[in-house]
Amino acid sequence: MITFAVDTSVTTTSVALLEEDNILAELFIHTGRNHAEILLPAIERLLASVGIKKTQIDLLAVTVGPGSFTGLRVGTSTVKGLAFVLKKPVVGVCTLDALALNVAHPDVRTVICPMVDAGRGEVYTALYRSAGPDTCEKTLQECVVRPDEFLGSIHGEVVFLGGGTEKYRNSINDILPDRSSFVPSRFNHVRAGAVGIVGRKRFCNGDISDIMALTPNYLRTSYATEID
Repeated sequence: MITFAVDTSVTTTSVALLEEDNILAELFIHTGRNHAEILLPAIERLLASVGIKKTQIDLLAVTVGPGSFTGLRVGTSTVKGLAFVLKKPVVGVCTLDALALNVAHPDVRTVICPMVDAGRGEVYTALYRSAGPDTCEKTLQECVVRPDEFLGSIHGEVVFLGGGTEKYRNSINDILPDRSSFVPSRFNHVRAGAVGIVGRKRFCNGDISDIMALTPNYLRTSYATEID
């Protein structure tokens, strides 16, 4: 199965092609440029790099949020258009689910906490535990919270990652001084390869999105434009 995956949920643009769970090619761009300007050229470059035609794609996966209002809209609308033309299934992936895969932690007791900056002194977050290779079990559903009010409710050792973690690192260290650790900065970004892995697992479990009903999950719609 060839999976095509896209992430435009925050400040980066990433596209990937996978065969089963093996990443054939991945393009990651962190230039601060507009997603709408670089996504389509990135897709064409990715496909050309491995000699795969759009018609050979079996499944499409895209992050649907939480994240940037504009970025999510660009990503979902582009993938929906491709899925409609190609008549292929599409799976929407939670941004935090894909981000959590950047942590390979063998201890199931360790909590994985990805954070995406949501503006207004808040973050989008969820909690996970490792459940095997390329698999995380979500123990707290995605939500938007103030870090200083949320952190004290987490029990046990915690690994933090994501742009929100970088912004609120001092608060994390103050509230959880002996129980927090952080990934290297290169793991704080969502990668389309992870989006493809999560999307394929959901597809194999029968969780396929309705192409007409697939929309971004902003969590906080009224403020969403403020983090673009």
